[in-house]
Amino acid sequence: QVQLVESGGGLVQPGGSLGLSCAASGSIVSLTDMGWYRQVPGRSRELVAFISRSGDANYLASVKGRFTISRDNAKNTVHLQMNSLAPEDTAVYYCFAAVMLRTVRTEYWGLGTQVTVSS
Repeated sequence: QVQLVESGGGLVQPGGSLGLSCAASGSIVSLTDMGWYRQVPGRSRELVAFISRSGDANYLASVKGRFTISRDNAKNTVHLQMNSLAPEDTAVYYCFAAVMLRTVRTEYWGLGTQVTVSS
């Protein structure tokens, strides 16, 4: 089992910045990818960004150039820096961490943190 605790989020004006952090604990020896999903009520979840253990980052097209994901393997943390935020970025953001055991990949999720972009 992996436990994830998120921090950050909140209310910000359009064009502003926010940072989200997530710390993993528990059975973290086999952690691979870490990242963030987001979801708006009534819409499907979308993968915002993820980063491999070696530091390879991938982004949703609509956030590329505005969001930056980073991780600290020693602390088992992942951070999402969000700049130039727009109202369409409003969502609940969920941290995830993937564990590989042999060939089985399991994803664990945080409880989510609300990000609201509004004037």
